[in-house]
Amino acid sequence: MKELLEILERNSRISTSELASMLKKSEYEIEKEISRLEKEKIILSYGALVNWERYGDEKVTAVIEINLTPQREVGFDAIAERIYRYDEVRTVYLMSGNFDLLVIIEGKSLKEISNFVATRLSTIEGVTQTRSHFLLKAYKKDGVILENEEQDRRLVVTP
Repeated sequence: MKELLEILERNSRISTSELASMLKKSEYEIEKEISRLEKEKIILSYGALVNWERYGDEKVTAVIEINLTPQREVGFDAIAERIYRYDEVRTVYLMSGNFDLLVIIEGKSLKEISNFVATRLSTIEGVTQTRSHFLLKAYKKDGVILENEEQDRRLVVTP
């Protein structure tokens, strides 16, 4: 039920009764379908997108490009698994192109992230190179505009 997934992806707090009304199904059918989707690991988690900067808890986010030497019989998977198990790691993607893994990590400071890359990531067997990019400002995340304060863009006219 793709439409249900799309609605939940935009707003996971929507009530079962609202979903039933929107999808013209019974609440029981919706609950049963959500349960199935969770059991089959199609729905993996529910969460809130938080603007931590606005809250006042500043975090540093870095995007790390990693080049690897694949391991015999497991390719990149074993190294990726070792990397994604770190608490600092938010996201890991296998990529095509100039690097193999794209890793997004969060920390309290540039120094903390630099230390993590130097002592943990770069020392993993099979990691041949890392390139770090620090995010300066987020404008949009997961389809949500983070700062959408309407500004008056009209020209000022004086008499």
